[in-house]
Formats: sequence, structure tokens, C-alpha cells
Amino acid sequence: DWFHLVGLLHDLGKVLALFGEPQWAVVGDTFPVGCKVQKSVVFGDTTFHDNPDSRDPRYSTEYGMYQPRCGLENVLMSWGHDEYMYRVMKFNRFALPKEAFYMVRFHSFYPWHAHGDYLHLCAEEDLRMLPWVRELNKFDLYTKQEELPDVQALRGYYQALIDKYCPGELCW
Repeated sequence: DWFHLVGLLHDLGKVLALFGEPQWAVVGDTFPVGCKVQKSVVFGDTTFHDNPDSRDPRYSTEYGMYQPRCGLENVLMSWGHDEYMYRVMKFNRFALPKEAFYMVRFHSFYPWHAHGDYLHLCAEEDLRMLPWVRELNKFDLYTKQEELPDVQALRGYYQALIDKYCPGELCW
């Protein structure tokens, strides 16, 4: 049942757009900062030329500021709705399994889960979580329908999940 809740939660971080955050800080693929941008990062070959980090030896190598196999939990990711919602979940201590946190935090990290990049930063735990992120991705993009679901018919089911895993008033 927690997987269904993750399906509901994973894009709620897009609420940032309602509070004036620019599009680039809300949606789009995510990637680690503090190391060389991999070829699979969308527009990475054309949009990072003016970024001073690309010329800084601390951040422009494959590992940059990280150690080999440091683990994605120790990597600073680009900002977006994924990272925001992940932090909301952590701060509010959602009673979800670790898989759920990975799914929310890394579902837009396509260079990793779709292209196999940044594996040099992954710990064993990250590789164990990778299939979960890929499973969520099957239901994320291009699975939307024009017809809206009957919200009232679904409300009780999802409210029970919310009450079970993240009850009470949340701090956003």
C-alpha cells in the first residue's frame, strides 16, 4: 500500500511553482552537483559552459568533491521538486520504508536510473534501491490520462494511507 502513496506523493514537491519558484528550480531531470556533469544530463553539453564549477578542479572531475562509492545519500543533488518533497518527508518523519524515500528523491535522476551514469558514486544500498526507482518510473511519465479520476471515490483509500504513514499536520 505504501507504493500507492508514493505514487500520490512523488510529484507534490511541484507545489514550489505555486510559491514563485522558477521552472528550472521545480521540474526537470536532476543530477549530482560538485562533480563533472555526465553526458546523459539533458543539455549538459550546451548549458554548463558558463558554470564556474566546470573549470574548478574541486568539482570538474568524475568524483569532484566526493569519494568513490560514497553513496547517494551523501551526494548533493540539483534542486527540484524531488529533493524538496524528499526533505518534507524526512522532516515530517513519514513512516515509509527507505525504498519510498529513494523513489521520491531520485525519480527524476534519469542519468542514474535510465542511463547508468554516476554509478561510481553509488554504495551497495543505492544499487539495491535502483529497481524501486525504476519501478516508480514505469508509472510516472507518459502514463497520464486526459480523463480525471473520480477524486471522491479515491479519497477514502488515499486518506487512510496518509493517516497511516504521514498523519497529522505537515510542515512544508
